[in-house]
Amino acid sequence: MLELDGVSHVYPNGTRALDHVTLSIPRGMYGLLGPNGAGKSTLMRTVATLQTPTEGSIRFGDIDVVREPGKLRRTLGYLPQDFGVYPRVSAWEMLDHLAALKGIASTPDRKATVETLLQQTNLWPVRRKALTSFSGGMRQRFGIAQALIGNPELIIVDEPTAGLDPEERNRFLNLLAEIGENVVVILSTHIVEDVSDLCPLMAVIADGRIRLEGAPAELIRATRGRIWMKRIDRAELEACRERYAVISTRLFAGQTIVHILSDSDPGDGFATLEGGLADVYFSTLAQSRRAA
Repeated sequence: MLELDGVSHVYPNGTRALDHVTLSIPRGMYGLLGPNGAGKSTLMRTVATLQTPTEGSIRFGDIDVVREPGKLRRTLGYLPQDFGVYPRVSAWEMLDHLAALKGIASTPDRKATVETLLQQTNLWPVRRKALTSFSGGMRQRFGIAQALIGNPELIIVDEPTAGLDPEERNRFLNLLAEIGENVVVILSTHIVEDVSDLCPLMAVIADGRIRLEGAPAELIRATRGRIWMKRIDRAELEACRERYAVISTRLFAGQTIVHILSDSDPGDGFATLEGGLADVYFSTLAQSRRAA
C-alpha cells in the first residue's frame, strides 16, 4: 500500500504544483487522470524520490519515502514521460548495463534477468538492434523492461501511451495489465481510455488537487441521469455555454455534439445519455474550473 498524506509541493518561483494530496493506493493498477499541467508528473516525481515534497508524508509499506528515499529506490520501477538512452547501444547491452547499476552483480543473474525482460516485453527478436532504430512503441516497451529490473514492488508510469499508434498502445496496455496483477502500478495519464481499460481504482487531479477518486464503474453510476446530449450548430455553442453547464463538445458530421451536466431534464431538445468515464472526467474538470 502506498499512502500519501497532505503532500504539497511549491516550486521556488512560488508555483504550487501539489496542494495537500492525500491518497491510499493498494496493489494493482491505479489510474491518475488529469490534464496537462494538473500536477501529475510532479506527483510522480515526488513519489519516485526525484524531488522532496514541501510538506506532507509518503509511506510505502514500512518505508518512510521522504526520510528513506534509498529504501524505496531499491523496490521502485519508474518510466518517466521522457527518458534518455545511449542511441547506438543495443537493447540487450543497455538492459545489462542498467541491471548492473541496479545491483545485479552476477553475470549469469544479469543474463537471466535481461533474457526474461526482453521476452516479457516482446523485444527478444530485436535485442541486438540499436535503440535509436526502435519505434515509439518499442521504445516504451524497452522503458517498461528497464523499470522491471530487480522485481520492483512499486511501478510508476507517466504518460506511457502518448504518441503511440493504436496497435502499439493496445500491446503496451496489455503488458501493463499483466504486470499490475502482483504489484502497485500507478498509471499517470491524460488519456481517459487508458484508465477505463485498465484501472479498478482511479483519481482525477486538477490544479494540484485531488478532485475525485474511486472505482470507475461507481463514478460512472453516480452520473447516471445527470448527463445530457444535444446536436447543435456551431454558432449556437456560445449561447449554450452561457445557459448550461457544458462539460464537453465535439464535432461530428458538421455539427457540434454538446454534453451538459444537469440534475433534471433541461428540456430544449436535450436527451439523457448513459455517460462514460470521459463524462465523469470532463464534468469533474468543469466543476473544478467553476469553483476556481
